[in-house]
Amino acid sequence: MPQQTIGFIGLGVMGGAMAGHLRASGERLLVYTRTKSKAQLLFDAGAEWRDTPKKVALECDVIFTMVGYPSDVEEIYFGPDGLIENAKQGAILVDMTTSRPDLAVRIYEAAKAKGLGALDAPVSGGDVGAKNASLTIMVGGDEETFQRAKPLLEEMGKTVIRQGGPGAGQHTKMANQIAVAGNLLGAVEAVSYAKKAGLDPRHMLLSIANGAAQSWQLSNNVPRMLDGNFDPGFYIKHFLKDLRIALDSAHSMRVELPMLALAEQLFAKMVAEGMGDLSTHAIYLLYERGLA
Repeated sequence: MPQQTIGFIGLGVMGGAMAGHLRASGERLLVYTRTKSKAQLLFDAGAEWRDTPKKVALECDVIFTMVGYPSDVEEIYFGPDGLIENAKQGAILVDMTTSRPDLAVRIYEAAKAKGLGALDAPVSGGDVGAKNASLTIMVGGDEETFQRAKPLLEEMGKTVIRQGGPGAGQHTKMANQIAVAGNLLGAVEAVSYAKKAGLDPRHMLLSIANGAAQSWQLSNNVPRMLDGNFDPGFYIKHFLKDLRIALDSAHSMRVELPMLALAEQLFAKMVAEGMGDLSTHAIYLLYERGLA
């Protein structure tokens, strides 16, 4: 396959590592992020800087975006300087931000009208999955565009599955975040209960972490909680954004999800307490401080 010119916009906790895998695959890589210094490792590997998303769009065959909030996605994709208006004919736009399903549909329809392909492709796996190219990538969009983009997606993740049409990737990510919230709160409450009962929580894990209660949260985040390590693999403030998107989507579908509503309240309290830049498992601190 001839070399393609790939664009990557957004080089945060995960995006920088993901873009690095694309560059390592031999593709020409153009990058843009609000803080240029975040891209230095990519420059050292041969990536090229462009100082606006528009300039990335003008040159690239495939453009990936991984930004913070739906408002950031709208700003990058729409308007006279946006990706849709300036992308090359036939280019593919892949938004890997966890964003609103309805926005993913808008992007797809606007891109299609311009002769472009568009996919929504949010991910799960955190900073570790990004570094190890082991992400789960949940894709929405048409099959033809998915097949064209799939080899590049597989450079960043090991589970790459198209879930349906536009918006389906985002709906799948919402289902993922709902399950993560439940597992995380369950793990934190199990530890809180064990400590109150006089158990050694690390020893307790030896009994429950591989039985019916087993989960990624128990095996991976509980040890970090107990070590007092709350460095962000995934920010609380971004998880709260995801939970609110899931709640809004559930309300629009008239689905009542009481656990999701409780999780949103607890993570909103974390942000209000000034802990939004900690990792999601820092919700443990809310219980430790008697604020839950």
